[in-house]
Amino acid sequence: MTARRGIKTEDLYQLKSVANPQLSPDGNAYVFAETTINRETDEYESHLFFNSLNSNKKPFQWTFGKGKNHSPRWSPDGKTLAFVSNRSGKSQIYLLSLSGGEAMQLTFLDSGAVNPVWSPDGRKIAFNTSLKEEKTIFDKQEEKKEAQVKPLEVTQMKYKSDSDGFWQGQYRQIAIIDVLSGELNQLTEGAHNFSLFSWSPDGRYLAVGADISKEVDFSFLEDIFYLDVESKELTAVTKGTGYFSNAEWSPDGSYLAMFGHEQQFENATQTKIWLFHMHTKQLSCITANWDVPVGNLMVGDFLQGVTSPNIIWTKNSDGFYFIATERGSTNIYYSDLSGTVKAVLSDGHHVYGLSIDPKKQVAIAAISKPTEISDLYLVSLSDSRIIEKLTDINKEFLSDIALSQPEVIEFKGADGWKVQGWLMKPLGFKEGEKYPLILEIHGGPHMMYGNTYMNEFQILAEQGYAVLYINPRGSHGYSQEFVNAVRGDYGGNDYQDLMLGMDYVLANYDFIDENRLGVTGGSYGGFMTNWIVGHTSRFKAAVTQRSISNWISFYGVSDIGYYFTEWQIKADLADVETLWKHSPLAYVHHVKTPLLILHSEKDYRCPIEQAEQLFIALKRLGKETKFVRFPEENHELSRSGKPELRINRLDYIVNWFNKYI
Repeated sequence: MTARRGIKTEDLYQLKSVANPQLSPDGNAYVFAETTINRETDEYESHLFFNSLNSNKKPFQWTFGKGKNHSPRWSPDGKTLAFVSNRSGKSQIYLLSLSGGEAMQLTFLDSGAVNPVWSPDGRKIAFNTSLKEEKTIFDKQEEKKEAQVKPLEVTQMKYKSDSDGFWQGQYRQIAIIDVLSGELNQLTEGAHNFSLFSWSPDGRYLAVGADISKEVDFSFLEDIFYLDVESKELTAVTKGTGYFSNAEWSPDGSYLAMFGHEQQFENATQTKIWLFHMHTKQLSCITANWDVPVGNLMVGDFLQGVTSPNIIWTKNSDGFYFIATERGSTNIYYSDLSGTVKAVLSDGHHVYGLSIDPKKQVAIAAISKPTEISDLYLVSLSDSRIIEKLTDINKEFLSDIALSQPEVIEFKGADGWKVQGWLMKPLGFKEGEKYPLILEIHGGPHMMYGNTYMNEFQILAEQGYAVLYINPRGSHGYSQEFVNAVRGDYGGNDYQDLMLGMDYVLANYDFIDENRLGVTGGSYGGFMTNWIVGHTSRFKAAVTQRSISNWISFYGVSDIGYYFTEWQIKADLADVETLWKHSPLAYVHHVKTPLLILHSEKDYRCPIEQAEQLFIALKRLGKETKFVRFPEENHELSRSGKPELRINRLDYIVNWFNKYI
């Protein structure tokens, strides 16, 4: 019998992921989006698939062709599906009848249309579109001329973003379209971005989010409003005290439930669940005493098209279901109106999509596990168990593939704090032999490694490396104190947590060769990789990705630089000594470890000048280093960049470690 091989870099083209499952209103069928990569075009393609819960057949494909089809939403009567597609060259809303036939394009806006939300009577769909301040949905947009070069006038500090590039003066607005007549009605306007969440059961209001501050450069708020569909009047639910989102009406219309926090710890603040009573106009945080962040905060490098699900109410409006992040897993939880929370699904895995039938007490969950890439599962809410696996989209490919199952570890970090991590053995592991190990460090820093599939880790395991990944302080999923502890202490106890983790595995796992260690990470993980090689020579090789090396320059060049630096380092340009003290560039003369620097040309989150400074400083000192620049890519290269460049990146990592370890 031939031994199964491990995952290789080029296998990225073969692997699929599923996302955004949606149960039909009667609970008898479901639809989801499946993403693949077209090797010929080197582009991602996503299509909608449908199946009946009573069927023994595989899900069948509903959309075809090139492009992306996503965000499926059932009409209230379950006879029609609305979804978003870019098949025409721009994202528009389409309708697909359950009885069959071709998809019908519903919107034809120059500005495009996304995020469809059905009205309760199924006659209208609300959506988001982006417009310049003086434009409406009825105006023709300016045609872009090829090779047209214009100056960019900048008057605001928030003039660029890593995801959208340079700001072009557009704001996200909300509009409604009549499904039968195609009549359009724009509900919001002006110099504010509006997020669309849900429609009230009586059809009178839309729950929306916006920051209506006059000075947006120093505002980091998002308030919830209910928007009168007829009068277009906005009524504030929250009062400018924090960041709130994902507002959902209860079925009886009595409550608005939402995610949010009041920024007590800036961006390290745990998100809670808040409840607004429509009759008393009272807002309260009902999970204030539950020391767990709601939402999906798992780090991943493979899944595509993931949108974190909102709160999902019970049919009687007496409670709701949601996803939360806890100790290396994201799972399904239930809360009543008093904030009493219980786990519905608590296995070690990554729930990243959720749709519920409150009548039948079942859910469809999109789940990833370390050795199960991406599939849908039917879950019983009444007795907290997985009933069956609904999809097995990578079954054929994985039949010849072996994956490494990580082992959970826990050790004492700095100050005796408990720290969680995972150790993955190399494929083909044999007792009595010694193996090299790679330490992986996640970004954020307020994210979390955990029980999900990590393509990069499996590739390293196939190459014969053990892989260690740890959630040092600053990571979500443990406590508010834990996630906040890194602020003002970058390179302090977070560094000690990682080094004590290395000490722990070397002392307890005799198969690890202490003389063949590597380290890598991206974003905050890149910062920490830079910091590590400037403070210890225990690693034989290192790869820093999309990193920070100099907090002084980062303050002015990153799309989030001025406020992120103040929040995280707790210093600004009036205190360059503190900024420099926490900058890896200050310790570059100590570096003895061969360092590979990977960075994207259009990374506005951690701009490429951070890598340039580090490379020149190392080369000037005669250090062993190489600098690789990825054209046209941003901060998300490893997760959603051009597939060929993602593979190039993985090859560079593997080859560097193979050369020096």
